[in-house]
Amino acid sequence: MTELGPIKIVKHSGKEKFSDSKGTLEFNLLDFWQWSMSDVISNATRGILAEFIVAQAIGVAKEGVREEWAAFDLVSKEGTKIEVKSAAYLQSWQQKDFSKITFRTPKTLEWAKETNLQSKEAKRQADVYVFALLAHKDQLTLNPLEISQWEFYVLPTNVLNNRKRSQHSITLPSLTKLTARIKYFELSEAIEAAKNASMDC
Repeated sequence: MTELGPIKIVKHSGKEKFSDSKGTLEFNLLDFWQWSMSDVISNATRGILAEFIVAQAIGVAKEGVREEWAAFDLVSKEGTKIEVKSAAYLQSWQQKDFSKITFRTPKTLEWAKETNLQSKEAKRQADVYVFALLAHKDQLTLNPLEISQWEFYVLPTNVLNNRKRSQHSITLPSLTKLTARIKYFELSEAIEAAKNASMDC
């Protein structure tokens, strides 16, 4: 059997129709996206949304498509590897109180789609971490598409590596001791500054 290489993923418009052997059907890819991704408050979808927001901030959202199993989430135009982590006070389920903000930051094994092989050394694969917090606390006006409801924190990966406390996660109070809160329009500059700071260490 011929070896099967990785499949090149292309960006779709959403207008692509489903079909069967008799022709096209009355629903398209946009219908699927609306059905599967409309809950942008849920943990899984909010995490992808946070990646998209950061991709927009650094000007790479129009290039290519998201890779589900990539070792890190984004690469800036300058070549900086970025990991995006998200959290929120409000969830789409019943809550007794606001969620406590903790971001998971475990070391991982890199997997390469070109070879289907996994690395043997667990480490943090990105140069910089972006922590995206959906900070809004009013259910009636919560809107993850409203950028002003988000807060962002940027850290060089080596700062996480050098922490004496947990190597698996970081709480918001611990994070704010290491870096300042920034806005969406400050992300691009902050990410490259963090990358340069890590190179100077």
